[in-house]
Amino acid sequence: MIFEDIEEEINHVEDGVKAYVKNSLDFYRLQSFRSMMKGITMATKVLLIGGIVSIALLFLSLSAAFWLGTLLESTAKGFLIVGVFYVLIGIIIYLFRKRLEKPLLKKFSKFYFDEL
Repeated sequence: MIFEDIEEEINHVEDGVKAYVKNSLDFYRLQSFRSMMKGITMATKVLLIGGIVSIALLFLSLSAAFWLGTLLESTAKGFLIVGVFYVLIGIIIYLFRKRLEKPLLKKFSKFYFDEL
């Protein structure tokens, strides 16, 4: 009789543990799916907006180079000035890359470790 009660309690505990493990797995699956979908939607937005901005920047750069070329009476000089401008922007970004890492790391860690 006592052994039957103990066996029944053990079975009850075993069922509880199985339910807990199943619920935990479901929770982590849901959390990983949520993080993955947030990442995919963010990447899609970045690609779409980045593509449009890149095309706009290309046309603006070409028009600025041709405009400077007509002012300086040399298209090559206009393109050279625009190219040097982008090189300077690249150098500035390279010099300040450490200051850019911290805010990006904070933003993405908040995004990744956000609770449900």
